[in-house]
Amino acid sequence: RTQYILHLIPSGILRKHPICVIGNGVVIDPIGLVEEIDGLKKSGIDPAGRLHVSDAAHMVFPYHKALDAAREALKGKGKIGTTLRGIGPAYGDKIARVGLRMGSILDAKRFAGQLQEGIRRNNVLLKSLGAKPLPVKRTMESVLKAARRLKPYVANTVQMLHNATAAKKRILFEGAQGTFLDIDHGTYPYVTSSNTTAGGMCTGSGLPPTLINRVIGVAKAYTTRVGEGPMPSEDRIVGDLLHGMGREYGATTGRERRCGWFDAVTVRQAAMVNGITDLAVTNLDGLDTLESVKVCVGYRLGGKRINHQPGDLGQLAKCRAIYETFPGWQKPTDRIRTWKALPLNARRYAKALAQLTGTKLSHASVGPARSQTITL
Repeated sequence: RTQYILHLIPSGILRKHPICVIGNGVVIDPIGLVEEIDGLKKSGIDPAGRLHVSDAAHMVFPYHKALDAAREALKGKGKIGTTLRGIGPAYGDKIARVGLRMGSILDAKRFAGQLQEGIRRNNVLLKSLGAKPLPVKRTMESVLKAARRLKPYVANTVQMLHNATAAKKRILFEGAQGTFLDIDHGTYPYVTSSNTTAGGMCTGSGLPPTLINRVIGVAKAYTTRVGEGPMPSEDRIVGDLLHGMGREYGATTGRERRCGWFDAVTVRQAAMVNGITDLAVTNLDGLDTLESVKVCVGYRLGGKRINHQPGDLGQLAKCRAIYETFPGWQKPTDRIRTWKALPLNARRYAKALAQLTGTKLSHASVGPARSQTITL
């Protein structure tokens, strides 16, 4: 079984027919995108003609990554736990209106001048942070080489998507990050630099909110987090179990994800913010060996029970999880393909998660393969 790890290209590219779009809300590393395209080609998947990149999407350059690392190093114990892929600095340039967009690469000469100016400007910043400046010529060569490869993929994706809706085509948007990494609704400052909630679909694609008719919330049967920040339901028992199975390592960094019991408080809040209509509970098989399974159903803060996540990070750090315990199923589920064939306790657990979060259970998965996703 082939495993694909994609950071930019939509997973629909693995199927033969879907047209895949990277919207304007994404920041794109041109060199990284070319590497993903080449990786797919080696596996016999050619994205040409099926992958389109918004001409309005901003780009991530080597100097963004260098700035990311330099700033994180200066924070010491106060570090955010960034993946060091230059995401924050790239969005910073976007907001400061000095970023470069994918459409820029269509005019090679002009783009080269803009890129050179960007490298020189950011080298000044790198020096001020005590970091080594980037070699201008070598950096330009690597970016321009990638830009030439990406020219055929650049398109007006807003118009493309509206044409698709006019033709009654089905459109599925894929969110790559969790609700609590959202710049506004997440556990700030331990967040990413964009809106990862369902509302980000509209601003990140150019389609209006009136076209959304279904929102599927995807939640693991337990909780994970990459990087720093409060996590009330974190538990070493869960982490040791999953890491011992070779699971829950970051796709970008390779480092161990922090693990804990399912947090119904956060998922309930995520359902509220996103307007979730359906809940997909994944990774049920990760809990197969446990005699009992816990669910965080509320928080204890200052001697009082609360059923929401505090907006203040200091208050959230003081929260202690209130648990409800469910019987485990202690049977392997990874080969099961129908809902009724799942152990009774596994079904009860998944249903309880939906009930505790005020959602409707629509899917459950027992592994990463497409065949391991069960539709109710």
